[in-house]
Amino acid sequence: MSKLKKLRKVLVIHGPNLNMLGKREPAIYGKTTLNEINKKLKNAGKNLEITIDTFQSNHEGEIVEKIQDAMGKCQGLIINPAAYTHTSIAIRDALLLLNIPIIEIHLSNIYKRESFRNKSMIADIATAQISGFGILGYSMALEAIVTMIST
Repeated sequence: MSKLKKLRKVLVIHGPNLNMLGKREPAIYGKTTLNEINKKLKNAGKNLEITIDTFQSNHEGEIVEKIQDAMGKCQGLIINPAAYTHTSIAIRDALLLLNIPIIEIHLSNIYKRESFRNKSMIADIATAQISGFGILGYSMALEAIVTMIST
């Protein structure tokens, strides 16, 4: 990367139980592991001359702290809040602190699942939402966010 080119960094946050991808309900979530997803994202980031920082936690407070820590350090955020999508006002409030593009992502189509999964606490504050494309959604989100922060 050129020294004159501004360093760009995107944070990718994975919520609870996503560390079990590949084992957990593969008919819904696929067989790809979280490590494989992160590796693909980081490799794509290198090709796009962007730093990809990944983080996963099963704990709401840790996710909130990671979002708070991103203030002023990241130019974009991709978040799969998993089950916290439907319940976490704390994560929503933390995201409101950021003045960067935020893409909410879900492997499955949350609107075609149980009714309690149809409501996202962050959809109305996210820049965009990608749902139902499986792991391809992460690549789509990365491409979109890179375009957003490059213009």
